Amino acid sequence: MRRWGKPVQLAALAVLAGLFSGPALAQGDPTREITNIAGDLYRFQNNFHFSVFLVTPEGVIVTDPINAEAAQWLKDEIATRFDQPVKYVINSHHHADHASGGDVFADTATFVGQENMVAAAAAQGAEAVRALDIVYSDSMTITLGGKTVELQYVGKNHTDNMTVVRFPAEKTVYTVDFISVKRLPFRTLRDSFFPDWIDSIKAVEAMDFDIVAPGHGPLGTLQDVVDHRQYLEDLTAAVQAQIDAGKTVDEAKAAITLDKYKDWTQYDAWLGENIEGAYRILSGAS
Repeated sequence: MRRWGKPVQLAALAVLAGLFSGPALAQGDPTREITNIAGDLYRFQNNFHFSVFLVTPEGVIVTDPINAEAAQWLKDEIATRFDQPVKYVINSHHHADHASGGDVFADTATFVGQENMVAAAAAQGAEAVRALDIVYSDSMTITLGGKTVELQYVGKNHTDNMTVVRFPAEKTVYTVDFISVKRLPFRTLRDSFFPDWIDSIKAVEAMDFDIVAPGHGPLGTLQDVVDHRQYLEDLTAAVQAQIDAGKTVDEAKAAITLDKYKDWTQYDAWLGENIEGAYRILSGAS
């Protein structure tokens, strides 16, 4: 494994050689689609999961493989549509519903992720998550075929090893699980950290981009990133007030409504679970 500090520039020629975070998958044939985001940047949908990939004259840079079947479909489509091999696979984080299936690309690709992902993946016991070839600490830049991709660690949020991937020319950031567009965070906020999560979103807000491409749900804008941070701030403030008042988690769930967000996806299904998760984290409960 090669280990890099901050920042790192990789020349293109150097590489010419379960735990689900969204709604339950539908039965039957998977929904798979490739759509253009901007320029040579594309979005890959596999049911409720999304990744992105950048096409260059010297190969393709892919983010989360999702799972083996999805990765094989994507590999075949990239070969058919673009006639280019996958040269890099960038993992957003260790959760198997985004990071498994990477072996499909192992014949041509180098695997990259944030350094904390190594221990997290091992603790998860997900054998399907391929070992990283390169790890970085704070930031890293990949250059391939005259195109640039920036990897940034913005601190703890949904996990302690999340990578934000920015595509400068396409003015797009890829953010998984800790930012979504008009959708509540997943259920009980497992593996999450507060107030770190809020701080990490502020770091994304400071980046230069026009489009946010989440790992679940629709594309959005900077305002959607701000709105998601505001939701977490409102959630944690409301839950902390209940904790300070000596209320139980059930009393907190009965008292907190956050009506401002009632039109968001999963409001009815997940608000109570979001409150449970925030209560657990803020109160220090196990």
